[in-house]
Amino acid sequence: MLTVGLTGGIGCGKTTVGEMFVALGCRLIDSDQITRQLFEPGQQVHEAVVREFGAAIVHDSGWIDRRRLSAIVFSEPSKREKLNSLVHPAIKERQDAFLENVRREDPDAIAIVDAALMVETGSYKRYDRLVVVTCRPEQQRSRLERRSGLTLDAIEARIESQMPLVEKAGHADFVVDNSGAAEDTRRRVEDIYGELVRLSRGDRDVSS
Repeated sequence: MLTVGLTGGIGCGKTTVGEMFVALGCRLIDSDQITRQLFEPGQQVHEAVVREFGAAIVHDSGWIDRRRLSAIVFSEPSKREKLNSLVHPAIKERQDAFLENVRREDPDAIAIVDAALMVETGSYKRYDRLVVVTCRPEQQRSRLERRSGLTLDAIEARIESQMPLVEKAGHADFVVDNSGAAEDTRRRVEDIYGELVRLSRGDRDVSS
């Protein structure tokens, strides 16, 4: 089995690229979706986060309101680090379970872990290859503004909380520039998929 880390800057289209890989036959787990599950009422992580940040972050439904929580943690790095310390171990546990399950079911699979901060945390080193999704900075900001309704200050806080795109791309085996048309991105993903298939068959000397 070939393991692949998928990451990129916020607003660059990492989820879209992940869906393209899945359409080609890859198996993928989305760490943002894991976080949503961990924030469900009754989960240990839910309880730990509420204890740390207070009942004000809980929606009437009982779920953690991620917008309220984000307003707290993006205003102060130490609080963001505390949140990560509560959530990341549980995310890693589920990622590992996913990879082990795929390994048992299909030893020839290409298994992708999609996570925003894997370069920042160093966890990208756990995977055979790393794909980084980028786009032009002005696109990143406009996409975030369009999809989130955040203020410009809030958008900048989120972007600044991550490693600069150029630096993040420097760690990649493959870079997907998602600045252009969807078809351009799809062609790049298809090219990378072809390389990953060759790698999964044992040709570890193939380069990006």
